[in-house]
Amino acid sequence: MRGVVYDSFGPAEVLRLAEVPRPEVRPQDLLVRVRAAGVNRADILQRNGAYGSQSFGESNLLGLELAGEVVGVGSEVDDVSIGERMMAIVGGGAYAEFALVDRRMAVRLPGNVSFVEGAAIMESFVTAVEAVSHLARVGHGQTVLIHGAAGGVGSACVQVARALGAVVYATANASRLADVGKIGAATVIDYRADDFESAVARLTDHRGVDAIIDFVGGDYLSRNVRSLRPGGILVQVGILSGQQVASIPLNLLLHNHLRLVGTVMKSRGLDDKRAMVRRFSEDFLPLFMSRGLEPLVDRVFPLEHAVDAHRSVERGGGFGKVVLAVD
Repeated sequence: MRGVVYDSFGPAEVLRLAEVPRPEVRPQDLLVRVRAAGVNRADILQRNGAYGSQSFGESNLLGLELAGEVVGVGSEVDDVSIGERMMAIVGGGAYAEFALVDRRMAVRLPGNVSFVEGAAIMESFVTAVEAVSHLARVGHGQTVLIHGAAGGVGSACVQVARALGAVVYATANASRLADVGKIGAATVIDYRADDFESAVARLTDHRGVDAIIDFVGGDYLSRNVRSLRPGGILVQVGILSGQQVASIPLNLLLHNHLRLVGTVMKSRGLDDKRAMVRRFSEDFLPLFMSRGLEPLVDRVFPLEHAVDAHRSVERGGGFGKVVLAVD
């Protein structure tokens, strides 16, 4: 089968299409004919060597999410049939024509959702549900600030928070303010032109928000802490700033009884990932059937143009996910 490989860490140009072994289905697995695969920043980090030789799954190929058709069923799987349309999270291997999928990491693709749309759902929305619902415990009438709200995971967080009945404030670049507003943000702040800390103070009458979901890190940390109400929570999902060391006003953390939680899916154990998928499937998957939640696809590239897909993600500025289509 064809898959995207790289011989050494480096820029997007190290990626190439090659013949790779087709995986063999195991008792608790599904073998899926991949029709589309989502492109995530974790793929960029892995390609650049950020994880070194660490392995987080069964395949060394790139790709953490996919949508496709079941072509093989493990002997211990009794609730999935050949030919069913599924979308799934994998520990690697989605950038290929066939992929091995843990049954409990896969869900049925809603009938009104295409393969390309399905490939834009799992990593973004499972992460969003974990951050917004499970960790931050955002509820009806609460206020939440979401940074990077035009990105794949950020836009999913906006939709999940809105579905939970929260009042959503968001940051994005100027060209995406209207887009983020359309998916549920009450106010969208231009992060380049405006100071989000001042904007939150104004919007909340200096009370602060109940929760913040942040993908940026760096000097956002202290400003986030100052933007929380007493008892509020900051969920750190990424470090897009590249600044891994940041200062924090500990006096506010202590005095205001604030909580700071970090989360990333890639390094979680299999049981944790299965639990995340289960929470998403039980509580939020039905909303895709009613279009209460919408998969957002920014651009689609064929598998053989994985280099261009990675360049697109690295440039940023899009709205939603970049997806690879696998013919």
